[in-house]
Amino acid sequence: MATNQRSFRLCGHTTYEADTTTEEQAEFFYEVYGHSARRYRTPSSSGGSSKVKETTYVISNEEPSSPRRKLPSQSTVYSDVSNTPTNASSTGRVTPATATEQHRLLTDEGEANLPLSSDDPEFYKLVVEAERAIEEGILPERIYQGSSGSYFVRSRDNLTVGVFKPKNEEPYGHLNPKWTKWMQKMCFPCCFGRSCLIANQGYMSEAGASLVDRKLGLNIVPNTRVVALASETFNYTAIDKAKAKSVKFATERFPDTLGKKMKAGLPPKIGSFQVFVNGYKDADYWVRRFQEEAPPEPVRKHFQHLFEKLVCLDYIIRNTDRGNDNWLIKYDKYKVETPEECIFVAAIDNGLAFPFKHPDEWRAYPYYWAWLPYANHPFSEKTKELLLSKLKDLNLVRELLEDLHKLFKHDKGFDKSLFDRQASVMRGQILNLCQALEMGLSPLQLVQMPLLRIECDSRSKGSSFIQQFQDKYPFFSSC
Repeated sequence: MATNQRSFRLCGHTTYEADTTTEEQAEFFYEVYGHSARRYRTPSSSGGSSKVKETTYVISNEEPSSPRRKLPSQSTVYSDVSNTPTNASSTGRVTPATATEQHRLLTDEGEANLPLSSDDPEFYKLVVEAERAIEEGILPERIYQGSSGSYFVRSRDNLTVGVFKPKNEEPYGHLNPKWTKWMQKMCFPCCFGRSCLIANQGYMSEAGASLVDRKLGLNIVPNTRVVALASETFNYTAIDKAKAKSVKFATERFPDTLGKKMKAGLPPKIGSFQVFVNGYKDADYWVRRFQEEAPPEPVRKHFQHLFEKLVCLDYIIRNTDRGNDNWLIKYDKYKVETPEECIFVAAIDNGLAFPFKHPDEWRAYPYYWAWLPYANHPFSEKTKELLLSKLKDLNLVRELLEDLHKLFKHDKGFDKSLFDRQASVMRGQILNLCQALEMGLSPLQLVQMPLLRIECDSRSKGSSFIQQFQDKYPFFSSC
């Protein structure tokens, strides 16, 4: 029997493909997400031993024009639906979610993904688990540290599984619950924010850092993607709360009429969701312990390699907020015989990266790891073998910037000219890092190299670049 390769276009712009012999996938989207599926176009294809019929469906908020067929029971297991990325893993399996699970993911290619990205089914299952926990009353808990609204997200077992940072609760966001930052913004606007960063793009910066980490094979950033979640513990306006309360009352009072037309609940918030890592402590804690009691030599060498990967990540994305309290270390002294299972590093809090220019006003926003003793050692051969060939590959660097562009452009405030400036800073950082690796420099010497930007020459259509050195430096260089 010939296979029907069906593409599903969600929200009018994202295509998913799945091999199926029925229309169950289209019906499944309506059952789960409350959208109707209608035939959009059916081009025919010819050639080969078997004819393949490609059918595209548009998933919209319209009511279905005809009654739906009876769906399989909720216990049925469906194949995942993916946008078939080039590096996709084997097809996963997932149980259909409930009708209120309406999260939206972004894949590495920057496309809105409903309901699953086949290259990361585990992340999808984690988000589904978090949503079901919220439905059962296990609500996210606000993190009181930091300058923006961020939340520990829990599972139904009451275990912390992720950290969610909504876009509109960032330091520049209009719903930032930290009143001290609001006072600073209102009373001292000249001292608020970082002029080198794009406002309200912290959630994209978190996801972008994770993308760079995966692309270069660093494996030190906990998996981070953009999702939408709703919870009573998030900071909403009084209007949103009143509207949600009214809709809830109406749907409960008239379940057979309004209950079928309206969706109760608070509006989902777009933000970054980072997988929570267990057993880690602030780097400052373990660095002090290592100075008092040095770990075995094999462990020290492996930690040096992990530290260098952190250095390379921060330098490429030009992280303006890397202190010793926002990168983590996990150390198990009982496994020193196998260094790879003994010590780990996690680079969290990457929301203040990807500047469109080097800091050039009051503060320099230095990398605080540059003052650690590990920054005095030259980059190891292991780090060179991991990164140098990748960073010198112009095609890989171009693909990396294109993936970041596809990701960032989904933000409503995306500006192509500002992204081009962000890319020019990244190219300059990558060039400096390549030179430092080739010359055998140390991380400390890396951060002392002249700052530069490499801009794409618009007249050459991307075939040539213009290199410009930084000629203006901030007033304070140590903060």
